[in-house]
Amino acid sequence: MEDMLTTDYDGCGRCLVGVRRLSRKTDATNSPKRQADQILRATEDVGGHIVAWADDWEVSGATDPLTRRGFGPWLRGEMGPYDGIAAATVDRVGRNVRDTLNTQALLTGQGRVIVTADHVGVWDFSDPNQENEWLIKAWGSQMELRAIQKRNRDEAVRARAAGEPKQRPSYGYMYVRRAPKAKIDHVAIDPVAAQIIREVAQRILSDETGKITCATEAARLTREGIPCPSDRLRQLYDRPMKAAPWTAKAVKHILCSEAALGYLIHNERPVIGSDGRPVRIADPLWDRATHDALVKKTAPKRNGSRAPKSTQLLSGIAFCGNCGARLHVTGRYGCIARVRGIPASAHCKPAPIMGLTALDALVSEWFLSRYGAGEVMRKVYDPGTGHAAQIAELTATRTRLREDRQAGLYDDPEEAEWFRTEYRRIGEEIATLKALPERKPGMRMVPTGRTIAQEWGAGDSVKRREMLAEFEVRVVLHPTGHDPRVAITGMEISTDGIELTG
Repeated sequence: MEDMLTTDYDGCGRCLVGVRRLSRKTDATNSPKRQADQILRATEDVGGHIVAWADDWEVSGATDPLTRRGFGPWLRGEMGPYDGIAAATVDRVGRNVRDTLNTQALLTGQGRVIVTADHVGVWDFSDPNQENEWLIKAWGSQMELRAIQKRNRDEAVRARAAGEPKQRPSYGYMYVRRAPKAKIDHVAIDPVAAQIIREVAQRILSDETGKITCATEAARLTREGIPCPSDRLRQLYDRPMKAAPWTAKAVKHILCSEAALGYLIHNERPVIGSDGRPVRIADPLWDRATHDALVKKTAPKRNGSRAPKSTQLLSGIAFCGNCGARLHVTGRYGCIARVRGIPASAHCKPAPIMGLTALDALVSEWFLSRYGAGEVMRKVYDPGTGHAAQIAELTATRTRLREDRQAGLYDDPEEAEWFRTEYRRIGEEIATLKALPERKPGMRMVPTGRTIAQEWGAGDSVKRREMLAEFEVRVVLHPTGHDPRVAITGMEISTDGIELTG
């Protein structure tokens, strides 16, 4: 239906934009076609024609029309000439009285007309009766919206109390139903998404260069064509994907959310059950110790360094031999610090320049000759035993129970007995965990059976740049005539594989 026929704008006074909106759209939905048929009939009845379609699929009626993806640009005057709009009903324009009246006032003030299939002819807002009819329809739409919102809130409260998931599953999980469109039976780990996000977590935790971040991982996932969370959900439900990019914010939210521990979440916090503990609805993607490490590792840094945004091989690790500034990457590597007016580079003449392919080839040859025969040792983050994190979580639960008791929540005799039993049990668990040996988290090296040359050959420029950063490779480019023209240094490795200072 997105390919509905349109005609060119001819200034006839009835060149209309067809406005369609739907809160939820699936392959089985017939509302888009029904709305289109109604709009075409209403447009034909007033002697008009459709010049474009402003479609907003999966957009709530509570959304301000000015901010809608399809309709908003037309209202803001960003889409070219038109004489007015045509919609199936008033509630397709908006389901909020204020927004609907504002949209009508905006269009009328611009001299544009409004046509809806639930009204005969063009709306004439100079007629008090038609103005009141528009207001009544807008009010009815808002009342219906509020009723829907209340039902949704009540259902969300009921689901939380029953320990049932209500909203869309967190990335890494999926809902399991016994039959299509049946009630959710349970929440399970999505093996595809879980593998992807676990790899992201492992890469960020094992990075010691500071060059693998939520932003670089979002760029990598997008570059590799891995569906973003919303597209993965569409994929699970066999809906068309939108090829939306990953964002650093989304990656960090998934990594740091306690939903990854398998908890039922409300307002970004775990729902607490009757036993005073978070309600668990699925197996965790990782343990509490790993969660705490991810929160710490992805926290904002203020050390002045950042991961390079460019995908070029030597971005961020190639420097000028004259002034020491980082080389600028355009169609070649070159120093532009003097041109930018940096005082320390005032005497950088002549500025060194070399083609991308030539310098990349020199560095690649040097790197492979020096490290290529070595075995790739994968850094794996070991969260340790995690006893300290468990103790901290149990202590927080016990503190919360104690504060609730002090507030008078467990004064009833039966509740008081439950409180004493639960408080004692948590204390015993804490004592048991404290008696166990603690293994601190850290990195350990795991052989992969692949050589560095093989890993280099299979990787793209960003993966190769990560390898260069791991080996602390630094490239210094001098002007033509200097000997050596290119100076490359890197980490010294002993014959037994132990890293030496270099």
